[in-house]
Amino acid sequence: MVLVAVLLFSVDAQAISAQKAILMDSTTGRVIFEQRADEESLIASTTKIMTALVVCQQCNVLDRVRIPEEAVGIEGSSMYLKPGEILTVQELLYGLMLHSGNDAAVALAIYAGGTVEGFAQMMNDKARALELKNTHFENPNGLDAPGHHSTARDLAVLAAYAMEDPIFRKTVSTKQIKIGDRYLTNHNKLLWRVEGAEGVKTGFTKAAGRILVSSAQRDGRRLVCVTINAPDDWNDHAQLLEQGFQDYSVKPIVYEEDVLGYRPVVGGDAAKVALIAQEGFSYALAEGEVPEIRLDCREFLYAPVTEGADAGVAYVMLGDKIIGKVPLIYGGTVEQKKETEKKSIFEGWFGG
Repeated sequence: MVLVAVLLFSVDAQAISAQKAILMDSTTGRVIFEQRADEESLIASTTKIMTALVVCQQCNVLDRVRIPEEAVGIEGSSMYLKPGEILTVQELLYGLMLHSGNDAAVALAIYAGGTVEGFAQMMNDKARALELKNTHFENPNGLDAPGHHSTARDLAVLAAYAMEDPIFRKTVSTKQIKIGDRYLTNHNKLLWRVEGAEGVKTGFTKAAGRILVSSAQRDGRRLVCVTINAPDDWNDHAQLLEQGFQDYSVKPIVYEEDVLGYRPVVGGDAAKVALIAQEGFSYALAEGEVPEIRLDCREFLYAPVTEGADAGVAYVMLGDKIIGKVPLIYGGTVEQKKETEKKSIFEGWFGG
């Protein structure tokens, strides 16, 4: 089948205010829209996505934390921690992600990593594990610092991964919460404005500009959007997310146990064997996009063939790009054909 890939998206670069942006379908990993998505930038408080993720994975959120002097009076946004007061890790996470508390970031960093520097190393270790190639952290709060940077693409990959963590997801999707005598309201206005919005984080410094990472889910499909230096970021995200859900939908391309082809068998008690998809594959497609299946396996086989054995892979192609890889197995057993006893020429002549 010949594929003509049709890229349909209703938003172009001139329609948004962001200098750099990306919209990604985190269900499939497909990038729907991007603009200068790999240029390194200051990322301000969107840094706290990694801070919260590392804490969620390394700490018990019910642990009680005594606030150290080093975490009090940090410049910038704050939840106004007091030295010696005790809060749980979860309460500090709310202060970190809803109120963007730089003091909460330092308190959590010291608790989880011993020192701010030690925690920054943990953040960078996680960035390497996630293959965020253009990301480096110097602190847990995102205050401007030499060498502290990321990209729109890396932030999207990070946010998509973080949203799979139930504690992280619960934290960033919370609109309002009371912690002691503190009333915290989430700074993310999209939670009230966009259907299915569920996070993730705002950010701003004078040098970085307005930065926003958002996530929204509808019908089991999650989109992640990142804008960097976007004066009108709320409207940028609302427009990109809405069009992403409208213009693209996840469609099944291969079902588990689909027969994707056959291969001839030489010397077997059957002439061919089926190639079976070992798992299913779905992808976000625009109207008019038709993927192609290309088989990467042997052209023919010699008997015996064992049912369920590795048969190669099927690549799912969109144009000249591989968008998926499905392992194949053989759909049946083909035994070697039993040789019949040949009669001698004399037996043939004399009817033996």
